[in-house]
Amino acid sequence: MNIGLALSGGGARGAAHIGAIKALEEHGIFPTHIAGTSAGAIVGALYAADVSWSEILNFFKTISIFETNRYARNKPGFINSVKFYDDLKAYFPDDNFDALKKPLFITAANIIDGNSKIFSKGQLIKPIIASASFPGVFTPTEINGKFYVDGGTLNNFPVEPLKEKCDKIIGIYVNPLKKIGIKDLKHSYSVVERAYKIKVAAESMSKFPECDMVISPQELVNYGTFGMNSIDAIFQLGYTSTKSALEKDKTVFSK
Repeated sequence: MNIGLALSGGGARGAAHIGAIKALEEHGIFPTHIAGTSAGAIVGALYAADVSWSEILNFFKTISIFETNRYARNKPGFINSVKFYDDLKAYFPDDNFDALKKPLFITAANIIDGNSKIFSKGQLIKPIIASASFPGVFTPTEINGKFYVDGGTLNNFPVEPLKEKCDKIIGIYVNPLKKIGIKDLKHSYSVVERAYKIKVAAESMSKFPECDMVISPQELVNYGTFGMNSIDAIFQLGYTSTKSALEKDKTVFSK
C-alpha cells in the first residue's frame, strides 16, 4: 500500500512533523511518498533520504538560522538563503531527487510570475532552500534563472502530488490559526499579517477532506514561527497528537 505524507510549513513548528514521524513508525506506518512545504520540505527531504527521526530532530536543534555570517548584503532579505547549502549538502551529498529513497515533492513560489512550482526531479538542495525561504526574512533562491520563495505563499499543505500515487494520505498541518480579539490588532501591519494567515489557513484546511488522517495540534498556536528554543516541546506535541490520533482510529491504515 502506498501511503502519502503531506507536511505543511510552519517554521520552528515543523519540529512537530518529526514527532509525528516517530509516532507513525512506532505504529508500523512507513509513508512511501512525501510532499512538503517550507519546514515540511526540510523534514520531508531528510526523511525521504532515509535520515532517522532522531537525526532530523538533531538537525533542527543544531542548525543556527540567525548567525551573523548568514546575513545578506545588498539583497532583498535579512538572511542569505544560499548560505544554508553546505548544511544540507552534508545530508544530501548527491544533490539530486533521484538519490532519495522515497519519491519527494517540494513546493515553492515563483516570486516574479506568481506561479506555484512543485519540484520532484533534478537538483534537490536549492528547491529545499527555496521552499523554506520565508518572504522578507530570507533572500529569494535562484533556480535555473528563476527566483523562488517560501512554498507556503501559494501552497502550504501540498496534498495534490500525492493523490494519484497513494492509496492513503496522512496530513500533518502545523500552522493552526490562533484565536484573537479585535484588541490584538493594534497596527495596520497586524491586520495585513492576520489577513494573510487567514488566507493560508483557509486554503490549507480546504484540503483536509482529501486526507485519510489529519494531525493538526491546536496547541501549536502557543509557539512562534522562529521559536527555535521550543523544539523539544513542539516535537513532543507532534508525537503525542499523532499517537492519540492513531490509537483513536486503528482501522484507517489497515490493508
